[in-house]
Amino acid sequence: MTDARARRQKAIADLIRSEPLGSQEEVTARLGGLGFSVTQATVSRDLDQMGAVKVKRGGALSYALPDQAGANDWAAARLQRILTEWLLSIEPAGNLLVLKTPPGSAHLLGVALDQARLDEVAGTISGDDTLFVALKDGVDAGVMASRFRKLSKDGA
Repeated sequence: MTDARARRQKAIADLIRSEPLGSQEEVTARLGGLGFSVTQATVSRDLDQMGAVKVKRGGALSYALPDQAGANDWAAARLQRILTEWLLSIEPAGNLLVLKTPPGSAHLLGVALDQARLDEVAGTISGDDTLFVALKDGVDAGVMASRFRKLSKDGA
């Protein structure tokens, strides 16, 4: 990580901890006020790398860092957000789920599933646009597929 990126991400973390910020544009504007010249795309990448997720506090959505929410809450919110944004289809296949994403995105979903530490999941293997989710013995793949589909729709 470059020194400039580390300083910028520290500033973002400080901002998120000190005030409710509900959009990337707000974060970009606050950084500009601190002397950082950044684009919204850079802020988007930084927020993703930092694991920032939007959470509802006091009736409004604002960014939170993993240490601000319980680890399970953070991982669940991140998984739902990534399912909503990246899941194209899901197909049960024996004790596996085959999840399709846009090209280059399967690893994002795989990492989110691994971080969520779902009891039903034994492990994941991701390629470019396909993710295999191995389910533990006795877990119904159809039920899990429905659960993931519901999560991806509820997040929208």
